[in-house]
Amino acid sequence: MSVIIEIIKCIVLGLVQGLGEFLPISSSGHLLLFQKLFHLEEGGHLFTVLLHVATLAAVCVVYREQIIALIKKPIQWKTLWLIVATAVTACIMLIMKKVLPIDFDDANAMFPYLGYLFLGTSLMLLAGEFARYNIKRRLGSNDMKWYHSLIIGALQGVAVLPGISRSGATITGAFFCGIRKKDAAEFSFLLSIPAILGGAVLETPKIIKGDLGSFTWYGTLIAMIVAGVSGYFAIRFMLKLITKRNFDAFIIYTAALGLAILVYRLVTHLI
Repeated sequence: MSVIIEIIKCIVLGLVQGLGEFLPISSSGHLLLFQKLFHLEEGGHLFTVLLHVATLAAVCVVYREQIIALIKKPIQWKTLWLIVATAVTACIMLIMKKVLPIDFDDANAMFPYLGYLFLGTSLMLLAGEFARYNIKRRLGSNDMKWYHSLIIGALQGVAVLPGISRSGATITGAFFCGIRKKDAAEFSFLLSIPAILGGAVLETPKIIKGDLGSFTWYGTLIAMIVAGVSGYFAIRFMLKLITKRNFDAFIIYTAALGLAILVYRLVTHLI
């Protein structure tokens, strides 16, 4: 792989990871889509984990004050709800990976389902918009009940499926629970921290056996920087979007993308 081509691929994958992790469009779904349609290799498991670490850094920078407050005062309801939601997420993810006979990291195996899953994200965001305007939002993170964290954690677990947006799922769940918009965003993004760390831990056996795939260390570093910076701005954008605007553009985008994939598959099967 030439240096220029590698840098371009790393920039593209970094942008996809950074923007897709926090915008309600599914980073994993887009990564698989790029792999399949544009012949871009995501790289080894270590490369993938490092991209997630970069987006994790973006969350920590944006929510550094809240994270420090949780560390200083860990005994509070918000901490408990984050733990409960994370535990539920882990259970759902492990069950799905055990029960569903599909390798979620295999672009060829997942591509037949990707269009339907993007449409699922579109419908989920549409439901979130309904909840935004029809369910009273009066709860803060510390006012949540145990079943609220179960709902949000379960939805994050379902988002292990490529094409289902993690941020879209958790924020939609928070809206249905009557959580205030700003608190819904905060809980969703803070919840991504243990989710990303847990995902890295689960990938450890593969990381030990694997490497960076077809990418070099300097290419990986570029991808990480792009993922971290784009992730930071994606979080900032989402905070403004949740409090002042709506998800209409993302509903249309994910629906159009899902339909385009289904049409593409139909046409290629007919040719």
